[in-house]
Amino acid sequence: MLNAKVRELLNTQINKEFYSAYLYLEFSNYFKEKNLDGFANWYMIQAQEERDHALLFYQYLQNNNEIVTLEAIDKPTTGFESNMAVLQAGLNHEIYVTSLINDIYAAAYEVKDFRTMQFLDWFVKEQGEEETNANDLIAKMELFGSDPKSLYMLNQELAGRVYTAPSLVL
Repeated sequence: MLNAKVRELLNTQINKEFYSAYLYLEFSNYFKEKNLDGFANWYMIQAQEERDHALLFYQYLQNNNEIVTLEAIDKPTTGFESNMAVLQAGLNHEIYVTSLINDIYAAAYEVKDFRTMQFLDWFVKEQGEEETNANDLIAKMELFGSDPKSLYMLNQELAGRVYTAPSLVL
């Protein structure tokens, strides 16, 4: 059995990951309305990744004979002022998710739950990649976003992103 605090944090993380998927779907909607289909694609794939992250936590709890409790998913933030505001919100959200993963890891470490720590190792690495991707997207937007031709090319680049399911084995 998992430690009660670790179990609670893992269960809560399922909801947080599904919220992340909703948030990125909202970002995708925003960019679709702006006719930036590449950006919309990029965030649609982000939403798929977050959904899969939620399912990995779900499966981990079930594999440890723990009961999963699904909670309501909050409505995502809407009404962004600019393309850059959406990208910045994405980075801020990834930083927040990193803090949540770190909190679970710290709780597992405190009770010497090495199996959960090993499970979380993948998420720690993944969050580093997520923050880097968000920072890179902001940097590209700062360089190219004000020029329509360059924005078009960046949009085309983002349209080429394809979904790859996580390769974490539980």
